[in-house]
Amino acid sequence: MTQSALKLPKRQTKPRKSGLTAITDLGMPVKALRDTLESYHAYLDIAKFGVGSAFMEPLLANKLSIYREFGIVPYFGGTLFEKFFSQDAIPNYAKFLRKYGVEWIEISNGTVDCPLKKRVQLVKQMSKEFSVVAEVGCKDSQKIMPPSLWIEELQSLLDAGARYVITEGRDSATAGIYRPSGEVREGLLEDILNAVDHKRIIFEAPTPKTQMFFINLVGSDVNLGNVAISDLLLLETQRRALRYETFFLKH
Repeated sequence: MTQSALKLPKRQTKPRKSGLTAITDLGMPVKALRDTLESYHAYLDIAKFGVGSAFMEPLLANKLSIYREFGIVPYFGGTLFEKFFSQDAIPNYAKFLRKYGVEWIEISNGTVDCPLKKRVQLVKQMSKEFSVVAEVGCKDSQKIMPPSLWIEELQSLLDAGARYVITEGRDSATAGIYRPSGEVREGLLEDILNAVDHKRIIFEAPTPKTQMFFINLVGSDVNLGNVAISDLLLLETQRRALRYETFFLKH
């Protein structure tokens, strides 16, 4: 039976500008990666090499080539940027990206202290050559930012030239937009959504539970990051109102 036999929430086709799904690659073997993408590449837009794994990946060029073959944008996570930044070696990082033909760069301050003014400067500088994604929020679950500061940072980075901004959530959903218990900071999200264009935000949602929360809150075309590659089919099923928790999404 064809999909046209059902009325489902509409989804943009690739290349999408919103409704993005971004995975975090933390060591997917090359053969397994190709097998997975042959089945589910239509559901994936962006692949981030998580933490500093890109620097240690022995088959980095091979994996980058596979992602590109299937129309997926690969880039390296903010932790690697922060490592270079902490050693005052951003020009070397830019060389590393050029070496592998990586066209996106993430600018973040999840681990090191990089003031907003400096990040804005870096976004303006790097956006002349790269597509910039800028992450807001700290990986330390004990550091709580007020909503006003979240909004200021998100909008300032977008105004500086970032293509998208990411709300920190970690792969455990215990920091940034989440409380240490894993509970979503709903008041914070309401304030963010009232002030910033949600189509320019990638919400880190590493679990099916958090993904369903954002789908129900924003809609099928919400941008979601830190998704496990094994969840691609499940997430797309949730986006299309084919799971109990998202069953009654508007068509």
